[in-house]
Amino acid sequence: MSGKCVLIIGGVALGPKAACRLKRLEPDADVTIIDQDEYISYGGCGTPYFISRDVSDVRELMSTSYHMLRTPQFFQDSKDVRVRTRTRALGIDRANKRVRVLDLASGGEEDLPYDRLVIATGSVPTKPPIPGIELPGVISVSDLHSAIAVRDRISGGNVDRAVIVGAGAIGCEMAEALGDLWEIETHLVEIEDQVLPGMVDRWLAGIVRTHLEEKGVRLHLGCRVTEIRENDLGGGYEVKMPDGRIQAELIIAAAGVRPNTELARNAGLLVSPSGAIVVNQMLQTSDPDIYAGGDCIEIPHLITGKPVYFPQGSLANRQGRVIGTNLAGGTAKFAGIVASFAIKIFDLAIACVGITPQSALKNDFQAEPVLVVQADRAHFYPTRSPIYLQLTVDRKTRRILGAQAVGANGDAVIGRINVIAAILPFKPTVEDISNLEIAYSPPLHGRHRRGQRCRQYGGEYPERFKPADGTG
Repeated sequence: MSGKCVLIIGGVALGPKAACRLKRLEPDADVTIIDQDEYISYGGCGTPYFISRDVSDVRELMSTSYHMLRTPQFFQDSKDVRVRTRTRALGIDRANKRVRVLDLASGGEEDLPYDRLVIATGSVPTKPPIPGIELPGVISVSDLHSAIAVRDRISGGNVDRAVIVGAGAIGCEMAEALGDLWEIETHLVEIEDQVLPGMVDRWLAGIVRTHLEEKGVRLHLGCRVTEIRENDLGGGYEVKMPDGRIQAELIIAAAGVRPNTELARNAGLLVSPSGAIVVNQMLQTSDPDIYAGGDCIEIPHLITGKPVYFPQGSLANRQGRVIGTNLAGGTAKFAGIVASFAIKIFDLAIACVGITPQSALKNDFQAEPVLVVQADRAHFYPTRSPIYLQLTVDRKTRRILGAQAVGANGDAVIGRINVIAAILPFKPTVEDISNLEIAYSPPLHGRHRRGQRCRQYGGEYPERFKPADGTG
């Protein structure tokens, strides 16, 4: 296996991680990464903070912790990995183990050989079937180019009003990025009747909704965009909805992403009904010489036991390590996920793991949501703040199926969810959770105590967190 030729398609998260892991284990491996973009190995999760100017320079998203820029030269000099940017993979010839590529600068084509191939093609933005969604001024913030385009338009003083289509994680983050520093009038349109649909229960989503409204974001929930068109004034757009229209200078499409698997599909690799590449626990595709990971694959959900599409940069990095190990002859496995997730929206932190009560019912669990409100630090500590924590429990077995938390102190929110995430694969019960041994200090963690039950369970939300329509 020494000196094998490994070709990696995709150079953002998984590709570089797999390459560097392989080179550490097998230094004489011949490794090449190709990517059609000029930007590689960057932190895509940081793009909202670049747009908001919390991150001042785009190069910070492409730098190591030691402030070295991750360029092709960096990978060549530091990792002995060749990187070819502006190079697009056109097709995979599995029989002859070659990939046809196009040099986007010169227009020339060539075949690159491989002994092992890694597909890390990521995802592409989902564009809902809205007339006008393809207009050049409608931007999906899916890469550094689009993030730079948004910030350039804003910093040029040409945007007073913006419309974001989709109130999922990307949409809510973008609402903060536009409104917090730039003070742009921001409209957030969502076809579902809550923010963060499918991610958090509607009761906790009500808290997030109220907070967004307090920060000046104008929400249009349960509302469908029927058309986007250039307005008659020039330089702007008109967004039509059943109950009215909005004039805006910037439109952001944030309706989620889908796996970018056209290359794999055309090569005859097994692709799921959801469109994602099917892999085994060693992250091999239906061709054992081809691996895949990151946002282009589906993986088992350890709670439901079913395949799930869950695009996350943190998962891509973990999977890259597994692939790199196996390229070097190892037998590492990626068993699946419990779907941990965290987001900051203005002054609130939201984190979740596992499945929601609605999802649990659909998967034949006897789901029971249990929601408590407690101080996130010791009750006497001055920076304490309420934290809203909901567990999803199987009534029959008392097994914990998921957890969600919302609060102002992000460390407390994510700390609780991470504790549950760590033990969730082992099917913990309510008793296991209640008797966990964890580190405690008054400034860092509140004591476990019975919280006030919220309205769904016989109590009430605090007045400031009730949505305007009273559904909270």
